Amino acid sequence: MTLAAVGQFCASSIIETNTIRCCDLIKKAAQQGAKMLFLPEAADYISETKEQAGALATTLNESAFLQGLQQTAQEEQIWVSAGVHEKCVDDENDQQRIYNTHVVIDQTGTIVSTYRKVHLFDVDIQNGPRLMESDSTRPGTTLAPILPSPIGSLGLQICYDLRFAELSIHQRRQGAQILTFPSAFTVKTGMAHWETLLRARAIETQCYVAAAAQVGQHNAKRTSFGHAMIIDPWGTVLARCPDTSSPSLALANIDLDYLDSIRTDMPVMTHRRNDLYPPL
Repeated sequence: MTLAAVGQFCASSIIETNTIRCCDLIKKAAQQGAKMLFLPEAADYISETKEQAGALATTLNESAFLQGLQQTAQEEQIWVSAGVHEKCVDDENDQQRIYNTHVVIDQTGTIVSTYRKVHLFDVDIQNGPRLMESDSTRPGTTLAPILPSPIGSLGLQICYDLRFAELSIHQRRQGAQILTFPSAFTVKTGMAHWETLLRARAIETQCYVAAAAQVGQHNAKRTSFGHAMIIDPWGTVLARCPDTSSPSLALANIDLDYLDSIRTDMPVMTHRRNDLYPPL
């Protein structure tokens, strides 16, 4: 078994402050024996306007936030996952938008995988916020390969991707043992769906789920639900962060022998009737 941690905090538009908070969580996770820490979506900053979001974005190589995480990961000898904003430089006609990117850093401080969010959160919730992610964010066009790590094989996703079961089932078929969802759910959707969706993805794929989360009021327009958690392949919540906007961790053991036993006892992937419906 290996120990994993998920982090939760309230990001602001001040990158330096967010970097300090995240590096502190990295140090605390390592001190408690975790081999990997998962940080939330948009861990580098949450802006007040789409114009500010674009102005603050950099390439991954230029990101002072990522440089701080890389240095701390190397010092603490721990893997780190985090969601960040990435400046769009590969399309001259679309440089006003950014990518919502999931980055994984190994214990040497090297970025070993990246994934750009493919499902964008464009919703107008009755009695809730109107959020049009595509106004400021460009969708990714590829999926990240399953990534070996000290705690198991990782399937990289981000927040709203959680609602599309096909992606999780595909990653299970590709060899994922742990599905990762750095997130910033709204309060309304979080209260209704967050834990239910996370547990459903764990149960139907027989994977561990690591779901880091933004929490609290970021600015006058945006508040996040929180409730970061780790779930086992049976759908049991092993650990969750407290309901507070203060930075916090939740830690749980990842037991791949237990995962294998669940998949052996209930081999749902081999029971699929792909003669009757398309394989996912």
